[in-house]
Amino acid sequence: MWQEMAKYGKKLVDHGLVESNFGNISVRIADKMIITRSGAALDEITENSVVEVPIEGTSELDRIASTETIVHRAIYNNTPALAILHAHCPYSVTQTLIADSDSIIPLDSEGIHFLHEIPIFKGMMGTGELAEAAAEALSDHQGAIAYSHGTFAVGKTLADAYIITTQIEHSCRIKYLVDLAKK
Repeated sequence: MWQEMAKYGKKLVDHGLVESNFGNISVRIADKMIITRSGAALDEITENSVVEVPIEGTSELDRIASTETIVHRAIYNNTPALAILHAHCPYSVTQTLIADSDSIIPLDSEGIHFLHEIPIFKGMMGTGELAEAAAEALSDHQGAIAYSHGTFAVGKTLADAYIITTQIEHSCRIKYLVDLAKK
């Protein structure tokens, strides 16, 4: 499984959707998840870059798992997601900082068709507040953006979550450029 995580970690970094040591990736397997370790370089994931932790409760390995493990747990416990990507996409983060509402409405045809709207939720990194808000936003959306922090996208596979991540960033970039052109 770590090889699949490595593939999408590299894609995230190569496409400028996250800086190497930021963001995280997880996959649910039954009542556990495999998640990247805290500080893992997403473009250099190896077998030693991931850790397996329970979805219910905590474990001794939580201390080396991603700081967003609590958020991934909440998402898995409250949605049918089997894979999660968290990236710090620059246009997506920018849109949360300039948005005047709690969601972004895409302007591009693909964003309108596939995303409809992109929820913005709040909470400090790695907190129960962020976990609860993320799980709520993703209960009826495939992707959402944590204010000033980045995207969380879910799917049945990492490929699904990656497509949602790229669509969110594309829609946010288009919206930013259109809004800039209107000034």
